[in-house]
Amino acid sequence: MRQRRIPCLLMRGGTSKAACFLAEDLPQEKDLRDRVLLAVMGSPDRRQIDGLGGGDPLTSKVAILRRSARADADVDYLFAQVNVDRASVDYGQNCGNILAAVGPFALERGLVGASKPVTEVRIFMENTGQLATARLNTPHGEIDYDGELKIDGVPGSAAEVVLNFSDIAGSSCGSLLPTGNVRDVFNGTEATCIDNGMPVVLLRAADLGRSGYESPEQLDSDEELKARLEAIRLEAGPRMNLGDVSQRTVPKMTLLAAPRAGGAISSRTFIPHRCHATIGVLGAVSVASACLLPGSVADGLASVGDERNQRLSVEHPGGEFSVLLQRDKRHQLSGAGLLRTARLIFAGEVQIPGHIWPVSSTQQEAT
Repeated sequence: MRQRRIPCLLMRGGTSKAACFLAEDLPQEKDLRDRVLLAVMGSPDRRQIDGLGGGDPLTSKVAILRRSARADADVDYLFAQVNVDRASVDYGQNCGNILAAVGPFALERGLVGASKPVTEVRIFMENTGQLATARLNTPHGEIDYDGELKIDGVPGSAAEVVLNFSDIAGSSCGSLLPTGNVRDVFNGTEATCIDNGMPVVLLRAADLGRSGYESPEQLDSDEELKARLEAIRLEAGPRMNLGDVSQRTVPKMTLLAAPRAGGAISSRTFIPHRCHATIGVLGAVSVASACLLPGSVADGLASVGDERNQRLSVEHPGGEFSVLLQRDKRHQLSGAGLLRTARLIFAGEVQIPGHIWPVSSTQQEAT
């Protein structure tokens, strides 16, 4: 049976990679679409040897875009986290790293026209119903990927992508503190459950008998720790209004320690069962936000100031991630922003086995 060819751009956004599609080029029926995306990535398989995935959650991602019918957005962005070793696709979260690639994709595929010298793309994030604006360098009327911004976790430098979020608190869970508490206890361990763009359970590493400065490889091989984290995650999920999270990739689990490199806090994040080599964009926003909440598990560990507008550096295994946080006159969180980079890696057609989504006779004649 003939293979199915699907137009696709492979793009890096921040420290992740994603296969990016126009919604019209994928099946409209969700179950069929999921089977297609699993085939695109080569899941389930730890190596993803038969697809585009790189055997890592950071490279097993998909972005699906369409022109928006909303007055306040230019494009609609649906993020899909394709599991590496399970036949499942999770739509229960955003991805701020891949969000950095959404504006460039929209320009590359003609969903938005470029202006000079800068183009702003208003993005509606379908997963959570939130809005973001990407500010892109387009000095010649097209996207320019070359620039001087360096971000930890990505070699070299590239043009900056400025991402501004108007209101992402409670994007997945309904409120900034979904349990109603700034601090909870799960399985005897204190935690802060927070959602300022990404649902995260924060724990002091010392409370689990760890330093919080271990390498990802050390933490990935720590089966006792991972079992404890999963037990807490499964208990926290329903309390965070996420329901049964046993088959989901949220909430993320983050261990905190005092900063060691001049930042605001040190972090080790699991996504959710493997230690992240860096930290996710929106996960970093949630972690930084907790640093400004009196009584959270970050309180006493974090190095922060009293200013209403602060740049907080979240340390992670690969370096640091800076988050810009704004607070109102009452010192309540009111906005967030950050800098990322993105790059188009490949443009073409990804092919999947024909039996998954058969090619019709009309399509065969057209090609």
